[in-house]
Amino acid sequence: MSEENINENINNDTTQEATVNSQEIRQAKKLHRERKVIKGRLKQSRLKAFIRFLISVALIGLIFLTSKLNGIYFDGDAFKLSKSESVEILNNKIIPTTKIYSVLKTIEMPKTCIFFLRTGEIKKKLYLLKPVEKVYIRRYAFPARIQIIIRESAPAIIVTNDLKEKPLAYFTVGGKIVSREYLPLPSDMNALTVLTKGGSWTKWDKDEQQRLLKIAKYIETFSKEPVEYIDYRNPDDVYVKVKTVNIRLGLPDDSIWLKMERLPSIMPQLKYVNSKIKYLDLSWEKVNYLKLD
Repeated sequence: MSEENINENINNDTTQEATVNSQEIRQAKKLHRERKVIKGRLKQSRLKAFIRFLISVALIGLIFLTSKLNGIYFDGDAFKLSKSESVEILNNKIIPTTKIYSVLKTIEMPKTCIFFLRTGEIKKKLYLLKPVEKVYIRRYAFPARIQIIIRESAPAIIVTNDLKEKPLAYFTVGGKIVSREYLPLPSDMNALTVLTKGGSWTKWDKDEQQRLLKIAKYIETFSKEPVEYIDYRNPDDVYVKVKTVNIRLGLPDDSIWLKMERLPSIMPQLKYVNSKIKYLDLSWEKVNYLKLD
């Protein structure tokens, strides 16, 4: 082998060795960088965990310290008073506040931190009041107190046997019967008055209630006058009273909806009748009658 070939081989070996060494150095630097990144992330993770631990300890300590303050303790005797600064009752329009307090007096409340006060028993007792639909309770500190917010079921139908006497009960929009102890309703609450006979109203299901409400809505729409009451003492011969006239519908079958659609053409003509009108008879299929006194 010539000297030139020998030198060339030596140079090639040297180049290959240098290339290998360069790759090893780069690989070592890469591994070093990765180790630094991993160590950095591990330090950050430990630091965050330590900070969370300190915050948790601080919160527990703060709660413990503040729980020792009088301004955060709820007065266990608050419900035994007819009126207490520790209890505020809001949004009750139908249920008297005194009646709510009479229910609260039956609940034994411990003197405890307001944030640990259990309200389940309060809600359970208040839900026994028929007009109640929903109860919300909010807690406040400094001074410790609670707000009891009552949402009452909206009245839909008031039933009575005599328009001159106190109503018997009322039905809520959801169909629940509420006794007369919560009547009369506040003047700003509107509900359909239905004149009944005896206790027949206690058997009304949700469909019958909705039918009466639908009749009233139709009459108001086509007569352009508010319904004063529905005379439902005879379910087979129904009357609806509006300001201008008493309207006889007769048997409230499926044909009454078409009968009530005649009202827009009839109502304007009533002012030209000189005699006193006893009722407007729509009970016939295609003929309208005026019954005069």
